Formats: sequence, structure tokens, C-alpha cells
Amino acid sequence: MIGFTSPRWRWAVPAAGAVLIGGVLAGALIGTASAAPVLAPRTPGQLLADVSAGGHTELTGTVVETASLGLPSLPSSTGNSSAGDGSSLYSLLAGSHTVRVWFAGPEHFRLAVPGMLSESDLVRDGNTVWEWQSASDTVTRYTLFRAEAASLSVKPPLTPQQAAREAIAAVGPGTAVSTDPDVSVAGQSAYELVLAPKDPRSLIGQVRIAVDAANGVPLRVEVFARGAKSPAVQVGYTQIQFTAPAPGELAFTPPPGATVRQGGSPQAPNMPVNDQGFATIGSGWMTVVKAPASVLTSAGSAGGIAGGLFGSAARVSGPWGSGQLIRTSLVSVLVTGNTIYAGAVGPSVLYAAASHG
Repeated sequence: MIGFTSPRWRWAVPAAGAVLIGGVLAGALIGTASAAPVLAPRTPGQLLADVSAGGHTELTGTVVETASLGLPSLPSSTGNSSAGDGSSLYSLLAGSHTVRVWFAGPEHFRLAVPGMLSESDLVRDGNTVWEWQSASDTVTRYTLFRAEAASLSVKPPLTPQQAAREAIAAVGPGTAVSTDPDVSVAGQSAYELVLAPKDPRSLIGQVRIAVDAANGVPLRVEVFARGAKSPAVQVGYTQIQFTAPAPGELAFTPPPGATVRQGGSPQAPNMPVNDQGFATIGSGWMTVVKAPASVLTSAGSAGGIAGGLFGSAARVSGPWGSGQLIRTSLVSVLVTGNTIYAGAVGPSVLYAAASHG
């Protein structure tokens, strides 16, 4: 799994909804029980507070994610063996996988992402982060310095907790917040919190967060495109126990014979600009991420990923210049010159961002 604080990959998940595009399996597996529970009433404000405070509960479980964004098919031959195993940019936008989660706290957790014939693990133990990819038998060790650990640390990117926090970060005057009937997720009774962007330029119609009634932990997040009746993206637990992971489940030792290398210090999240040319424009649901176009080819082969994404892209032009546009139900991406603009917004918002450079 890609180091999730890398700015090269963060561009692919702009704003609250698109951050959920972290990978996928079959959506039907994240089911709701036929009989909805009956819970004591809670207000939207109380549920928002629960989600904000509910990210530190010890647990183990299995997360399944699904995405249906209408992207073109990726060519089978990309020249990069990782393109279909959940570790490429394209698979983050249109792929599938499950994630095993062991969570003892923000500084002590393990994520395991199985592939067809491989597995990628991400383990945080205090200020040390290990990333292991079995396909290449490579281990990368990151060290978080004290100041970094306090401000950014490393956050699990493929869990309902993280997805819910990202969605709530976009809540403001431009968001309608409400509740829907209670639901059951992974055998747990849960409240349903609904966030709906008011700005019609947002491609996100609503974000629905199932919040565990006993622990306040987000169990499932669904992102609906505007006007859609089924979610374009969802991430949820199919199995969960609110018990502490066993010590051995959080321990990591590089496998014998694996190549071990020292990674650079991860970038802090939400940095407005960094030295690699990444920037954010706007805020909340209207956030646009600006990135160098080289991210497409650095993530894999130019012919595979770039061709897969933009083989059917529309040619567009305006006062800002000319380029290629691909629009899915939930994400718009504009490539103009050597720059990418991406967001869970309509093309007009990208054009405005491009006009300002």
C-alpha cells in the first residue's frame, strides 16, 4: 500500500468525498440488516461530536470498500505489476480490495491489504512506520520526528473512521446536516448521520455516516453523487470487534531476505503548498487539488495509467487555456499543460482554479 501521507497520492482524493476513493471490493458485502434497530434519539450535532471523538477506540476488524465512478477500463498491460494490486493510482480510483485493521490507537495500528498473490502491510509503532510490499519483498522504514508526530503522525487512510473525519472536516455553513433512520452495520446498531453540500457545483450529493451507537465509532461511510440513489463510493466494516489487538498482531519484523530501506519523512497532511508543486485551492466541498501532471506517469507506466484515464477524455478550452477533461460521477480531473486540477466538483470549478494558475 502506498505511504498514505505522500502528496503524490493525496491529490487523487481531494475534498471530503473523494478521500474515500481508497480502494474497493463488492459493495453488497457492506450490507445493512433487514431489521433496523430502535435507538434513543440523538441530534445531528451530538453525532458530529461522537464522530470527532470516536477515533481512539481499540478494535480489530475487516473493512471493505467499493467504488463505482464510471472510469474507463485500465489496459491489462501497464508495464507495472502493481497496477492491479491496489497500490497504483488507478486502482485507488477504480479497483477493489479489503483491508484488515488492528487498531490500538493513532500511534499503534496495523493495516493489511491483500492482493491476488500478494499483501501490503502498513504498521505504525510510535514514531516508527513500516511499509511492507510482499510482491517486491521490500520494506520501507519511516521515522517520524517528535514535532511531526504531534502535528501529522500517520493516519489510517482506508477506514470508515478516517473517511468520516475527512467528511466532517468539510462541514460548515455550506452543509445541510441531518439524520436518517437507524441502521445495522457489521452486526452493530448505528445512527445514520447525513451531510449534504448545498453548493450545486459539488458533485457530492450527500455523505452518509453510520455511527456505532455504543462507541461512537464510524462503521460505514457512503458517498452519493448528486441525484444518485446508490453510493458511488462506500467504505465499511463487514466484521468488527471492539477489543484490543493482541501484541503480536501489532508487532512487525522485516521478513528474512527482504530489502529494507529508509524512507524520507512523510509530508504533513493538508499542506497548502509543498516543494513538489502541489497545492490546494478553495476549501471544504469546493476544494481543488493542483498537482504536476507527472504524477500520472510516476505512479506507473505512461501508456497504461495515463492512457487508461485520459484515452476518452474530452478536449476543452477557455480563457484559462486548453487541456483534457475527464468527469466521473464524483470526481472531475483537468489536465492542462504540465498541471492537473482535480476535485469532487463540476468542471467550472476546475476552470476557475486553472484561471488563477
